[in-house]
Amino acid sequence: MADSHVGDGNPNALAFTTLDDAMVAELLPFGSVREMKVGEFLYRAGDSIPAFFVILDGSVEMIRADDERKVVIRHGKNRFLGELSLLTGQRAFLSGRVSEAGHVLVIELARFRELMSTKPDFSDTVFQTLLARRELLQTGDGAGAIRIIGSRYSPEAMALRSFATRAGLPHTWIDLEDVDDVPVFLASIGARANDVPVVITPTARLRHPTPGELASHLGLTYQSEPGYLSDLVVVGTGPAGLASAVYGASEGLATLALDAFGIGGQAGASSRIENYVGFPNGVSGEDLVRRAGVQALRLGARLNAPCEVAGLRTDSGFQVIVLADGSEISTKAVIIASGARYRRLEVEDLDRFEGAGVYYAATELEARVCRDHEVLVIGGGNSAGQAAIYMAQQGSPVSLVVRRRELVETMSQYLIARIEADTRIAVLHHTEVRALHGDTHLEQVTLEDNQTERRWTVPCQGLFCFIGAIPATAWLADCVALDRSGFVLTDRSLPEDLVTAGPFAARDPLPLETSLPGVFAVGDVRSGSLKRVAAAVGEGSSAVRSVHDYLAMHS
Repeated sequence: MADSHVGDGNPNALAFTTLDDAMVAELLPFGSVREMKVGEFLYRAGDSIPAFFVILDGSVEMIRADDERKVVIRHGKNRFLGELSLLTGQRAFLSGRVSEAGHVLVIELARFRELMSTKPDFSDTVFQTLLARRELLQTGDGAGAIRIIGSRYSPEAMALRSFATRAGLPHTWIDLEDVDDVPVFLASIGARANDVPVVITPTARLRHPTPGELASHLGLTYQSEPGYLSDLVVVGTGPAGLASAVYGASEGLATLALDAFGIGGQAGASSRIENYVGFPNGVSGEDLVRRAGVQALRLGARLNAPCEVAGLRTDSGFQVIVLADGSEISTKAVIIASGARYRRLEVEDLDRFEGAGVYYAATELEARVCRDHEVLVIGGGNSAGQAAIYMAQQGSPVSLVVRRRELVETMSQYLIARIEADTRIAVLHHTEVRALHGDTHLEQVTLEDNQTERRWTVPCQGLFCFIGAIPATAWLADCVALDRSGFVLTDRSLPEDLVTAGPFAARDPLPLETSLPGVFAVGDVRSGSLKRVAAAVGEGSSAVRSVHDYLAMHS
């Protein structure tokens, strides 16, 4: 039987890599050979993938749980099974069913990770194939393995879509606003109007799930392993946190990174970053953090999101990360990279419109909802400028609403020049939002000139809010020193009385170390940091050097 992709075309040849005989022979000592029988399932959709399977002879077809007649891909001799889930730990999207009897090499996952870290040729081949297969799943028949059903005006549905997109989950979005007969459609999938949003996975129908509940169902949240002790836990997976995870894992530290929302932080929601070194044409925040996340996984880091951290304490010389569900993670060192959150507008009914017209990110998801309709972008910083340009490029007339007199006070010149040259963008100086209006979603916004106090109302399909940052440090309580605004103090910024007494009496704080020895802070959450992506990446990687120095002191 031919080794082939079953479907229309071959969008990515890397997904169909076949190992050569020499590489297969090299793998044999790392696993055990077992017989395959026709109709046997090596694993089913919804299961945790139990091992790394290499087909020695015979064939295995990958099928969807909802329609076992649909073969997504078929693997034969010297092919291996799986996609990026082998590295992320999430449950399988497809089932592996034997279609031709033969033999398979079974390599336990611990040995597989060992091979990925010690055999570069094997690692390069497998990694590129796993990544290509995930991309193929996202665009081919495999995308139907997860279906998200809801309205584009529903905050809950938008949160699920955003999570699935940022997590790289193969999925299909079904917008009820585009369905002719909603009750009939919902009945056809065994649901009612009050069940929406609904997520259908290979093993369940989830009604009103949060992104965290969906992540838990798919195996993406943190799962403790008996006896596992991290060398390093990174809290937050923006550019700073991902850089820490990449460098920590690459330098041999058992590294775990956690994020309360999704991999990427605020940078992951940026439409385009144009001043990051190495990308002359700019790069989307989503693409940048996706690459960094995959790089961290390849090097052996564990990434879990959504996974909310609720506290930090010290116990018997270890740092203990306390999760929102009450579970705890012991580690030798911590890097705080939890970043900052955009401030919320102080207007009535804001809660009602968040996710239904009021957004804190300008990505393709929001652009689809707002395309060809008037939008407002609130703020005068680089994030607001990037959002205004992106939304204008997507076909929306944009009003950039700024409290100040001039953009030059807060925005980079290259963005100002592009905004001034774009006829689709109008800049409203000395202007603030006073009221929001709409029924099921945002339809109009009342603005005010803060000099003349004149008010007027404009149509608005989407309001994008980028009005300054609040540090995400509430979870730290009083365990580390903060500045007046709540940002984390480090090394030279620490008060002298903390440095000359207690744990630092015998040594100076290490670069980026907080008032709690062994705990470091990087990126936007750190007091005095330069709020730029490149600076965050630099701090995240530099902090790992300090972690090594700290661990050497306590070895």
